[in-house]
Amino acid sequence: MQNFERRRDRFELFHRMDSAAVNITFSLELPDFRPFCKDQGLAPFHVLLCAVLRAILKVENFRYRVFEGEVIRIDGVKPSFTVLNQYNDLNFAQFEWTDDLREFVARGIAAREEAAAMTALNDKYQTMSPREAKNQVFITCIPWLDFTSIQHPAASLANPDIPSLAWGKFRDGAHGKLTLPFSVQAHHGFVDGFHIHQLAQQVAAEMSAILSAG
Repeated sequence: MQNFERRRDRFELFHRMDSAAVNITFSLELPDFRPFCKDQGLAPFHVLLCAVLRAILKVENFRYRVFEGEVIRIDGVKPSFTVLNQYNDLNFAQFEWTDDLREFVARGIAAREEAAAMTALNDKYQTMSPREAKNQVFITCIPWLDFTSIQHPAASLANPDIPSLAWGKFRDGAHGKLTLPFSVQAHHGFVDGFHIHQLAQQVAAEMSAILSAG
């Protein structure tokens, strides 16, 4: 927590505000991992989800949370993301973290299928303790849209300490790259624009590592 203590005064400034959120949407450039996914029989969304969550764990500012009035740093993440059910209503999928890519994808697909088969809202998240809930990162994908902004819901405007991320439609880029709209919302007491830049770079680095290890 030594790194956080250097910016505690920034945290206290933003934490006093009615809304402490910073929300930036930008075009994220990544190595085109779709051919790799096709060759390996892996779902592109889940491969990208793995790269994103690995990056979250490596950019320390995205690991800070507020729990019982104190700032903590999480040690791991609880993967979760939105899915559509048969009626095109939103539902939530959750599963246990693993750093093994194939197992990560398999668990993610199983969680997706379970949530998509449900008519009622999946409320498994309510079984987590308040402390366990802080390990979440909220993820949504809007693959039909090349969006330029998004507003994420927040249980408390003053305390958006759990980051919310979204991405949209893939676009072919130059020189073996692809681009996609990518949104990051986080507590400004923890995260500045520079840290969002760091996260974008780290996601690209994690994806490159996945392709190299392929």
